[in-house]
Amino acid sequence: MSNILQSIFSFTINLIKTQDKKRETKFSLIRYNEKGHRIVKSNILTLLVLIICSISFGQRAQIIKSFNHHSVVLKNDTINYHTYSKISIDSTKNLLVYLQGSKASSLYQIKEEEGKTYFGTVIPLDFKLLPDDYLLVVISKKGFPFLTEMDKEFPVPKIYYENQTLAYRTFQADQVINDIVKNHRNQFKKIIALGHSEGSDVVAKVGTINKKITHFGYWSGGGNTQFIDFITFVKNKVDKGFLSEEEAQTEINSILADLKKIMTNPNSIDNFWQGYTNSYKRWSSFSEPPIDNLLKIDKPIFAAIGSKDQSVALESAYLIPIEFIRQKKENLTFKVYPGLDHGFGKELENGKFEKHFNDVFQDFLNWVNDN
Repeated sequence: MSNILQSIFSFTINLIKTQDKKRETKFSLIRYNEKGHRIVKSNILTLLVLIICSISFGQRAQIIKSFNHHSVVLKNDTINYHTYSKISIDSTKNLLVYLQGSKASSLYQIKEEEGKTYFGTVIPLDFKLLPDDYLLVVISKKGFPFLTEMDKEFPVPKIYYENQTLAYRTFQADQVINDIVKNHRNQFKKIIALGHSEGSDVVAKVGTINKKITHFGYWSGGGNTQFIDFITFVKNKVDKGFLSEEEAQTEINSILADLKKIMTNPNSIDNFWQGYTNSYKRWSSFSEPPIDNLLKIDKPIFAAIGSKDQSVALESAYLIPIEFIRQKKENLTFKVYPGLDHGFGKELENGKFEKHFNDVFQDFLNWVNDN
């Protein structure tokens, strides 16, 4: 890493460690000409979108000034969150909180190679689509800084596993929204919570406790417990001729045995399943059926899923509109995007890959504007 890049990186890490709520520092990483990569973890847990870009030092130096870093300092906890806006924060009129998936990592990663600077991120939103009066908010996972180096391992801290729960991520989101609303000079017209993958479960849960939120985005999430997806995907293999009924039942019995182990040790952070960073504690916590929370929300909900999602069973997602119809609730917009996967990407016959995440994002922004 160059001396200039090293100095910026070290400076950034020091800023992230600042815990003084009253002290605000500015830092930014915005990607351009992004290239999405699909990463399916252990078949069906989470599709992570990695955005990689290469930009000049001058561009990065300009971008680096755009993010603001904040902390909610509590008696026994500190929650770090980060805001981006195209205009001054006090001039923004709408708040958008984006809740990412289950990736155990920093929000941004940086690397310098052959004279080029590369950025990676778990935030696939195209910032150019953000309306000028929006304030975007993202929240760091517990124990992770805002920025890490791509080519240097950042060990997953124990404090992350201890807080790898639906309850804690919901608590984070609720505290951050309340902190921003409290300190914002003007009243927001709309407060939007958008979650993708695991973040969708968080959006559904926070909607039951934070009444300030006016609009909800529930993307690539099911209605039933996450556990049922594993069984559904095995049965789908039978329908496609990939497994016999006997082979499928053997696989299902193994899954059921694993789930029993998880629920027998629901708070274990030393045992993992479907990925080396997915603890039993994580699985037991996120086994809560999101439909139970979604039905408690009376504000507008935009639920979206790709028909080729291989991380969340489409059958589970369809439970959402069915239950809203059954309960005679009219606040749901439910969209299935044909041919798209968990990250709203599409594989073409020629081996190429199309990215449509931000097409969905644009649909969402239009929907927010109309509701």
